[in-house]
Amino acid sequence: MSLLEVRDVSLAFSGVRALDGVSLAVEAGELFAVIGPNGAGKTSLFNCISSIYRPTEGGVRFDGRDVSALPPHRVAALGVSRMFQNLALFDNLTALDNLLVGRHHLIKSGLWSNLWWSGRARRAEVDSRRRIEEIIEFLHLEKYRDLPVVILPYGVRKRIELGRALAMEPRLLLLDEPTAGLNQEETEDMARYILDLKDELGITQILIEHELRFVMDLADRVAVLDFGKKIAEGEPDAVKSDPAVIAAYIGGAAAEAS
Repeated sequence: MSLLEVRDVSLAFSGVRALDGVSLAVEAGELFAVIGPNGAGKTSLFNCISSIYRPTEGGVRFDGRDVSALPPHRVAALGVSRMFQNLALFDNLTALDNLLVGRHHLIKSGLWSNLWWSGRARRAEVDSRRRIEEIIEFLHLEKYRDLPVVILPYGVRKRIELGRALAMEPRLLLLDEPTAGLNQEETEDMARYILDLKDELGITQILIEHELRFVMDLADRVAVLDFGKKIAEGEPDAVKSDPAVIAAYIGGAAAEAS
């Protein structure tokens, strides 16, 4: 059984179909990419997986459980975390505190334990701090840990956004255009972190990108969306040479040029 199954998902807004019968399956430990031109429905698909949107038709199953009707916080508690395309950090908090926010739903010590700072609350705090320090080291954020994120470079903030998603201890990590706004060096660094998450930590990932070249050396398999429909799926080399994919990208480039 696949870790994630998207079954014939359609999504419509006032009659406009953002997704049209999309199906895909993602295996545990896989790095799966969803690509397509701008407006293809990639982020809408992520919103359905994380239950921000409820599909008009079809459903989403995570680890064998239908999560289509669950509220987003319940889906997150099952182990689905997300790195957003647009930064959603708390500007006036430090990098460390932003990362700790990602641990909130994992702390089970309760109100009274926290008020009285009992042994259970202290153990939960120590465990969270230990895990965050591991993430800081993994993402090379040591020199930024105590600085407010508002003063940090954009590329560093993108790493903190990724780190907060990791702090949730995900079984499935959704990466929504993680390289958007990054320069070439920062893009290469992000690619390396994504591969390390797969190879060293074994985290299942779904990567959204509109840039075909970025995912070809990263993904195990690729699905391509165009105008809300899946037009191709398979290994990167096969997808790259698919006539429908070539037409979608060349058509999009021609439309932008005109």
